[in-house]
Amino acid sequence: MEISRPQAPAPTPEELEDLEKLKAVIDRAVADGKITQGELAQIRSLTIHDGKITPQEVELYRTLIIEKINKGELTWGWH
Repeated sequence: MEISRPQAPAPTPEELEDLEKLKAVIDRAVADGKITQGELAQIRSLTIHDGKITPQEVELYRTLIIEKINKGELTWGWH
């Protein structure tokens, strides 16, 4: 499901840089097919480091973690 936010402002250069860092951390975390509590804590920390969570950060989390879990491509590492 694609969510459209036509009124959302375009990300700033700093937000784009943060998104690239977040994507890299998520990609490393899910590379082995599971995500651990430590990896999830690191992702959450990186997401909230600036005091806000952007729609783009939520979208990365949804598509790179939640959708993969729902499809069976990724598992929680502490179950």
